[in-house]
Amino acid sequence: MSSHYPFTLLPLPYSYEALSPAIGEETLHFHHDKHMSTYVENLNKALEAHPDLQGLSLESLLKKLDRLPKDVQTAVQNNGGGVYNHQLYFSTLANPNSGTKPSEDIKKAIERDFGGIEKMFEQLKKAALGRFGSGWAYVVTDENGVLSICSTANQDVPELCSFLPLFTVDVWEHAYYLDYQNRRADYFDAFTSLINWDAVSRIYKERSSHF
Repeated sequence: MSSHYPFTLLPLPYSYEALSPAIGEETLHFHHDKHMSTYVENLNKALEAHPDLQGLSLESLLKKLDRLPKDVQTAVQNNGGGVYNHQLYFSTLANPNSGTKPSEDIKKAIERDFGGIEKMFEQLKKAALGRFGSGWAYVVTDENGVLSICSTANQDVPELCSFLPLFTVDVWEHAYYLDYQNRRADYFDAFTSLINWDAVSRIYKERSSHF
């Protein structure tokens, strides 16, 4: 998340077939190559006329959103948020046979704050299914390593000055409609098998650099 203008579309860290059958190849092509690419392009367009903002990281832009020039705030909120959310989403997924497991630190935090992984997923599912229309549901940590669940609409992100998202589930229809049509619950259940716990554990371990 540390790159700055001009932002580029990062390639997927796995093949387009890697998440099948939970998330199909066609879905990944549309979702990553079309939808996420558009957010990257529009974020760069929004920053073209603001050279004073071009050295800021994506995270810094989103943290300082209310201090940005009025004419660029909405574009950064929508498109910067779209880039941030999608980068997190794609980078914390993995082939279900990859065998990644939570580190001891995050495993203990999940036990302490949710009562176990299954209970965590129950709360995350409730947030994901309860999000009316398009949006996201996240597992986040605060600076003390305490975990919680939150949800945002559209391409909004959690309050980044207070929370660091560890992973997120995308509940925009383009994330799952080709594979599941209107069955968001089935998509969520399949999504839980794709968590790249190595990536999530690394984010949790490095959280101190975020705050």
